[in-house]
Amino acid sequence: MPRDNCNVVDIYQREFLALRDRLHSAEQENLKRSKELNLVLDEIKRAIAEKQALRDINRTWSSLSDETKLKLWNVTSSKNVLQLPSIFHHLPHLLAKETSLQPAVHIGQGRTGVSIVMGVPSVKREVHTYLTDTLTSLMSELSPAEKEDCVIVVFIAETDQQYANSVAENLKRLFPGEIQSGLLEIISPSVHFYPDFSHLKESFGDPKERVRWRTKQNLDYCFLMMYAQTKGTYYVQLEDDIVARPNYFTTMKNFALQQPSEEWMILEFSQLGFIGKMFKSLDLPLIVEFMLMFYKDKPIDWLLDHIMWVKVCNPEKDADKDFGKQTLHKGHANPLAEVTTSLKTYQHFTLEKAYLGEDFFWAFTPVAGDFIRIRFFTPVRVERYFFRSGNIEHPGDKLFNTTVEVLPFDNIQSEKEALKEGREKTPKYHRTEDGFIRIGKFENGIAEGEVDASFGPLEALRLSVLTDSPVWVILSEFSSSLSADFHQESRVMMFSNTSRVQQLSGAGWRLLSTSTGAPHTSFFSLVQQRQLLATSCYSGAENARRWLMTDTHRHAARAVRRAAPADDDCLL
Repeated sequence: MPRDNCNVVDIYQREFLALRDRLHSAEQENLKRSKELNLVLDEIKRAIAEKQALRDINRTWSSLSDETKLKLWNVTSSKNVLQLPSIFHHLPHLLAKETSLQPAVHIGQGRTGVSIVMGVPSVKREVHTYLTDTLTSLMSELSPAEKEDCVIVVFIAETDQQYANSVAENLKRLFPGEIQSGLLEIISPSVHFYPDFSHLKESFGDPKERVRWRTKQNLDYCFLMMYAQTKGTYYVQLEDDIVARPNYFTTMKNFALQQPSEEWMILEFSQLGFIGKMFKSLDLPLIVEFMLMFYKDKPIDWLLDHIMWVKVCNPEKDADKDFGKQTLHKGHANPLAEVTTSLKTYQHFTLEKAYLGEDFFWAFTPVAGDFIRIRFFTPVRVERYFFRSGNIEHPGDKLFNTTVEVLPFDNIQSEKEALKEGREKTPKYHRTEDGFIRIGKFENGIAEGEVDASFGPLEALRLSVLTDSPVWVILSEFSSSLSADFHQESRVMMFSNTSRVQQLSGAGWRLLSTSTGAPHTSFFSLVQQRQLLATSCYSGAENARRWLMTDTHRHAARAVRRAAPADDDCLL
């Protein structure tokens, strides 16, 4: 055979052998992959079977009571390990659905490692929502560097999926760049997150709808905090109707970093309820657990007061220092007056007792238009006023956006006197439609100041609430100081036997009498400001009760005459 032909055969033979080896390797690889695919198929079948079984279990599980679910959950856990309380102990209904703790809406880049996470819960409002205005305000006051160091989490606190999706889509349309960069995230709760609110117990005099609202609000905060706890160093609680101040982010961050120690629990950047409260993210699990324990019992600001007392205050030491010296209210010598309010009083903490210095006044959440009015029985010259809201046990129950107003006895003269000098004669003060003159307002829970002497004697003094408040209100201190000259010119005493007179001051001025119509001897105080003021001889009537004058001075004088016995030591 020619040499050239032999070389060609050898070449083909080698190629054939190489091809056979490749085919053999390919066959082995196909067999291997076939086995792997079979394994994957088996896993898929098993997952489908488990999913079906889980659905069957869930159908059975959902028919069980919450108490039975909790017992079964404890039994299936390790018998050799003590079971600590968890969220399921406080919300056992969450065990019914595996998605109950997963956000139904979840939009964002999942940014972590920032300095501050800002939580903004938002609920459906009937008239107008300020959410977009709030977000615009928050983000417009951030520098580019600050936008990289924070996350704003909007929590749409509604289980109406259609509404939640519509809000989320609107925010995606308005803030696409902020969402894409990771600055803004949007979440909403699962429809299975909230428990049944129909069996809540009424408390603190609140109607059922109010109890439901505050209970749900507590759970809203819990969900938002649980979501935010791993994202940053600090967490700041906000609301969906606020306006941000310039440089707010750096101000809060620097203030937190400049604290002398890490022992603090809450830093407050706003006086309004839960708004502007900063927490360390490491503390959020503890705070959430505490809130879950009592979410049905008290409003969020009260729960914060309690956890602060437990974690920060030292009752044993403080009782000997500050707390032992501070009281829940402080009484003053106030002119005799009739006090009225549009606020709903809580339990026995009445306005009358507060004005008399016997207790503090406590009322449910004020709304715009609410008032507290002090109408003097006769006009008095008030030199200074002082009002304190909140007290040591409930420091957050303050008056916000509330003004102090006076009603001069001689409105025409006061109108002339209270004008600024100048060609335009611009009034110094704002006058309300009903004739009151606005002279001050509450700041940090306190209103104090001097009353312009040009007003002359005052007929009444009023506190007016201008906007809805997020919290209840406590008034722990009233003071209307009369001018010294007015004391001297107006105080009259009519007694022939001063040894039988007991002078009462300010809040102690009152008439005491026995049951209506009984001509029983009574104890009376002096009278102020050209009022008739009467005293009768004290006969030791132990069952005397307070009687506040609510009629004209003439009628009051007649009442005194009827009650007083014929005794030469008592004169009118």
